[in-house]
Amino acid sequence: MGIARLALAGLAVLALVALVVIGAFSLFGALRSGTEPVASPTAAATAESSPPGDDRVPTVLVECLRDTCPTVFLKVTGGDVLLDREMVAGEQFRSFDPKVDVVLADAASVRVLANGAARDPGEAGERQEFTVSRED
Repeated sequence: MGIARLALAGLAVLALVALVVIGAFSLFGALRSGTEPVASPTAAATAESSPPGDDRVPTVLVECLRDTCPTVFLKVTGGDVLLDREMVAGEQFRSFDPKVDVVLADAASVRVLANGAARDPGEAGERQEFTVSRED
């Protein structure tokens, strides 16, 4: 009877570990679902990403211009992190929040529109940090 108890205890431990792993993946997915990434290499696809009739200009729009763009970090000032990861070619991210902090690991690898106006690109490998506020 000793081996049966050990086997049952082992199965219980495996089931517990599986539940913890599944819970962690679910939590991670739920936390990431609040972002607005738009993978679109064309302007037409960008227009389709907003709801019909929505002609608002985003506070900030970041578009990856290279195969991969090193870490792009966007955060609502004093609030939630919107984006903190590498981007891929043509991928865009936009935010309509009133004030957004932006950190670019390589400013030359992305195109940034602040309230619809293009920011000057930085030098290759240049790290940039700035805040964009919504113009009313």
